[in-house]
Amino acid sequence: MKSLALFLASQQSNFINLIRISIFVVMVWIGGLKVYQYEADGIVPFVTNSPFMSFFYNNSSKTALNEKGENVAEYTLYKNPEGKTVQKNIDWHKENGTYLFSYGLGTVICIIGLFVLLGIWFPKLGMIGGLLTFGMSLVTLSFLITTPEVYVPNLGGDFPTPQFGFPYLSGAGRLVLKDIIMLAGGLIIASDSARKLIKNNS
Repeated sequence: MKSLALFLASQQSNFINLIRISIFVVMVWIGGLKVYQYEADGIVPFVTNSPFMSFFYNNSSKTALNEKGENVAEYTLYKNPEGKTVQKNIDWHKENGTYLFSYGLGTVICIIGLFVLLGIWFPKLGMIGGLLTFGMSLVTLSFLITTPEVYVPNLGGDFPTPQFGFPYLSGAGRLVLKDIIMLAGGLIIASDSARKLIKNNS
């Protein structure tokens, strides 16, 4: 047990670099997918309901009547399920600015991931990348408060839905919650990069 503890302690800097590489892979993969229609469509509920991001879309404040005659957020009527494309929905998303925003967001995410990776060799870039990762994760985690789709809806069925609403996370909600790990990782690499900067300048 002691030898394992000594080994783990001696590898701390390598493990921090592994965090950098892991964040880079996630950022570039997720950011790169933002150029595809299904991924751009998928983030609409998050962006539309976010007080920090909704202004990027043209239709965020619009409502419409659904098939039940209920007044709902307009975006809910134009969802493309993953793996399915409906032309009228795509046309709505083009008018909304969904795809243009997604391209920009994907580029920013990829750049943050690159900064994080380059922090292995350039501490200043690593510190910036770590802080940006932390900030981006805060915004993502705010979706747990602003986005209804992160919780299981009460759709009814043969009997009343037994678990819905807070704290029952939907698939989207479970993905969002995982960003709490990215938040911590961003602070760890920012801190490690800052330590290297101070050491290099002393």
